[in-house]
Amino acid sequence: MSEVFGVLAPHPPIMVDAVGGERARVTRLSIDALNRAAAALAAYDPDVVVITSPHAPSVFDAFAVDTSSELSGSFSQFGASHASYHFHGHPPLAREIIDQLGDIGLPAIERSVDPRLSAGLLDHGVLVPMSYLDPQGRWPLVVVSYAGLDYEAHRNLGRAIHAAADALGLSVAMVASGDCSHRLTPDAPAGYSPKGSELDETIVSLVRDGRFGDLERIDPEVVEEGGECGLRSFVAMGGFAGEDPAPAHVLSYEGPWGVGYMTALVGERALALDASTATPSSGGKGGMPGEAESPPVALARQAIEAHVERGERLEPAPLDDPDLPPQAGTFVSLHRGGQLRGSIGTIMPTRDTLADEIVHNAIQAAMRDPRFPPLQPDEIADLDVKVDVLHPPEACTISELDPQHYGVIVTSGWRRGLLLPDLDGVDDIAEQVDIAMRKGGILAHEPCRFERFKVDRYT
Repeated sequence: MSEVFGVLAPHPPIMVDAVGGERARVTRLSIDALNRAAAALAAYDPDVVVITSPHAPSVFDAFAVDTSSELSGSFSQFGASHASYHFHGHPPLAREIIDQLGDIGLPAIERSVDPRLSAGLLDHGVLVPMSYLDPQGRWPLVVVSYAGLDYEAHRNLGRAIHAAADALGLSVAMVASGDCSHRLTPDAPAGYSPKGSELDETIVSLVRDGRFGDLERIDPEVVEEGGECGLRSFVAMGGFAGEDPAPAHVLSYEGPWGVGYMTALVGERALALDASTATPSSGGKGGMPGEAESPPVALARQAIEAHVERGERLEPAPLDDPDLPPQAGTFVSLHRGGQLRGSIGTIMPTRDTLADEIVHNAIQAAMRDPRFPPLQPDEIADLDVKVDVLHPPEACTISELDPQHYGVIVTSGWRRGLLLPDLDGVDDIAEQVDIAMRKGGILAHEPCRFERFKVDRYT
């Protein structure tokens, strides 16, 4: 069998700069992860890319495969008609996939047989991930539509794609386009359900462990209530990857706007190339979930585990890293399912070493953030930990602030409010200052002074 290179990719149009503009930054984790997957894909340099999309035109009782020699599409329906993309197709592989499906008794048709299937037209489930993975149309593309068939049929679809590549002697990268739950928060587009977070936690955990077969066995009630838009794509990826556990690496997960977005690489070849091409995300230092954590994050997690699970306080050795200061103020922020679970920090150092500062603030964030109940042991496994190491603050005027690059401290008398930089949804100076003042209990008419600071962010 040929080697496996797979990408699980989200597809919200708003994360494309031409559509979302400044709002696209809210999905920075997904953008960074897709750019990272693109680097590994470029190193792989496949003969063809095959993508499964839940939004491609489809029929209920058969897989629809686009055999077009040319494919194109734009984001015109999202107000960005200038953002258009073109790819060459690969008709021989597309028809071989249809043949392979037929050989195992699964119905499949060419999209060109029915005008309503709009052969050659790319939907946003294809355009969003490919605008990051291959914006120049470097590789031929084959698009496969979902069907209303069961999970086993979709797992066999993935096997048929791999078998077709082997039959033609092609190196094929598979992209499984799909979002997770659309019901994570009360303001989510499909409404709220507590099953949304449960569904996403299960999907991310199973993918991280390479247990794609277990995706088919998630409680149907959880799947229905969770409102997913990608599970069949992920199941098909499992068939493409082969037997469980498949090598897999979750690059990111986040849940802005109440919708879960996961990006992952699948296959030994994909993971090996990622290891050789990956660089830290633009938002900070350290890597994505699933890889070896940076020392500050690993220390914070160890401190939380020791305290929450065993009631112990970790006594850390100093962090042996020349890039880290011996002392500094730090903030430790915790997230689960893309939602904040705790954040506590210090502006200036209060402990003898940076390691002690991180341990102290990690425990405080887990147990004593007044907005949340204390963290429980069963929440640790899927906890995302972020550590911000603060640079010393400097006095500034409002005009010298920049919410993407500087945090702000607003002081009036004995009251003080702080806001970290580069936070989702905080896009301008007035908004940043307003939030910091409210956190400090400072009224708009009261005199105050401003300081700004940079952070080194470890994720």
